[in-house]
Amino acid sequence: MTTTRKLLTADDLLAMPRDGYRHELVRGELITMPPPGFMHTIVTDNFGFHTRSFVRQNGLPYVGGPEAAAYIEQSPDTVRAADYAFYSRHDLPSPLPERGYVTGLVPVLAVEVISPGYRSAAGVAERVRMWLEAGVQLVVVAHIATREIVTYGSDGTEHTFNAGDTLTLEPALPGFACPVDDLFAF
Repeated sequence: MTTTRKLLTADDLLAMPRDGYRHELVRGELITMPPPGFMHTIVTDNFGFHTRSFVRQNGLPYVGGPEAAAYIEQSPDTVRAADYAFYSRHDLPSPLPERGYVTGLVPVLAVEVISPGYRSAAGVAERVRMWLEAGVQLVVVAHIATREIVTYGSDGTEHTFNAGDTLTLEPALPGFACPVDDLFAF
């Protein structure tokens, strides 16, 4: 006897009760993560503050926020949520749905914050790979434990920024510059 596991859909994910956990779908499989810790939230908020300020001051056509889900694959469905993401206003449908996902809408910039204790280098690499394959221009991975930021470009470039360095986000946010220390400050 063989058992077939039912794959979930994006609609199934939307219908799930709020249980305090973060849920995503990867090729129909439910991925459940604990809620982020305090430092994780601070780093995400700092990143959002600095990038949003830059976007607004420069009148760039981007809109972003934390936990914005991207419906990046169908049949089976993949719905992922970066810790912070920016989307091009030019790619947004009008009107935006009040609830649900926009199929194929991919962020220009996706930020993943890695909390201390998260031990899966393979899991981080998989998230980066999936974002880049979906069409994200730049994936930013912020490692809280080491205060290190690594950026991965869609062109195959990879840059590491440490304490004392200035983070740049080329080509996703040309001209953006922020001290790495400011992103980990609390």
